[in-house]
Amino acid sequence: MSDSRAFCPRCGGQVPERPPDDEATGSLRPSASVDLCRSCYFDDFEFVDAPDDLTVPVCGRCGAVKKGERWVDVDAVDYTDVAIDAVSEALGVHVDVEDVAWQVEPEHVDQNTIRMHCHFTGVVRDEPVSEEVVVPVTIARGTCTRCGRIAGDYYASLVQLRAADRTPSAEELARTKEIANEVVADMEATGDRNAFVTEMGEVDAGLDVKVSTTKIGKKIAYKVVEEFGGTVTDSETLVTEDEDGNEVYRVTFAIRLPPYTPGDVVDLADDDDGPVLVRSARGNLKGVRLTSGGRYEAAHEDGVSPDARKLGTQEDGVETTLVTVEDEHAIQVLDPETYEAKTIARPDYVDPDAETVRVLKSRAGLHVLPDQQTDERASDGG
Repeated sequence: MSDSRAFCPRCGGQVPERPPDDEATGSLRPSASVDLCRSCYFDDFEFVDAPDDLTVPVCGRCGAVKKGERWVDVDAVDYTDVAIDAVSEALGVHVDVEDVAWQVEPEHVDQNTIRMHCHFTGVVRDEPVSEEVVVPVTIARGTCTRCGRIAGDYYASLVQLRAADRTPSAEELARTKEIANEVVADMEATGDRNAFVTEMGEVDAGLDVKVSTTKIGKKIAYKVVEEFGGTVTDSETLVTEDEDGNEVYRVTFAIRLPPYTPGDVVDLADDDDGPVLVRSARGNLKGVRLTSGGRYEAAHEDGVSPDARKLGTQEDGVETTLVTVEDEHAIQVLDPETYEAKTIARPDYVDPDAETVRVLKSRAGLHVLPDQQTDERASDGG
């Protein structure tokens, strides 16, 4: 009977019997456990393949970590977990080892160096094996692409907030700033690290907002117009060429808000139906007639800027005594300046049982204003 045992190709000693599947093929598997005898096998055996050291690039401004060619926000208080992850990705374990277990003990050498003590255990050829490796990890602080651009005042888009025949109100300025920050926050939440506001500053005519991408600038501009009305125009300016020779443009989005805002009282030209309290300037001008309480909406061709003059605002109204209700079209009130009784138009929103009303005195005469809370609800509904 012939001996079916194989011999170690290195020392000539016998190796364990071949498994049944090897006997069937009559050949040895590459890296199979029967290729070498135990002694020769363990002479060359390397349980763990570990680098001599590792460097982890970290942004000193925002704390992002560079992984490959990408910067990733990790929200780390310290970088121990980041160092552990880097070591985990860099370590390799021999394919023949089974039941591998490992643990790591970080040793903080200084602010930028962590020595990682890695302990491994496993089983190979039915024998327990263990090994310890030490991998120094250096935290290399630098500047990520995003922070470098911010520091260099980089911007790809400029949003200009302006208004027709006036300067934007404090509310419009504040809300536009909020919208800009909200748009950027939404983009950041999707993982877009290129989203940021470079600069935001008020100027004599309104507000300038410099942002990192054209997409963000466009979103900000149209959200502002959606909220306040008005128009947006855009223009491109050639600023440079990239390394491939492609032209790089900067886009300006110019917002022009309507001349009138909710709460303004205007007297329309070529219109004999009385002043209008503006409720909305989105799409086209909408409001309520102060003489009748009826709804007003500008013609499509007039949009948000019909020919009119501003008489005041709802905030300019003062409370005065309602003397009497003469009929369904007229009431008598005291002039808030002269205290004379005057007969004026009675809009349908006047409560006949009221003792006082708010009126606006202007070059167009004396007119009753609707209750502000009631008017705000009506405006929201419109």
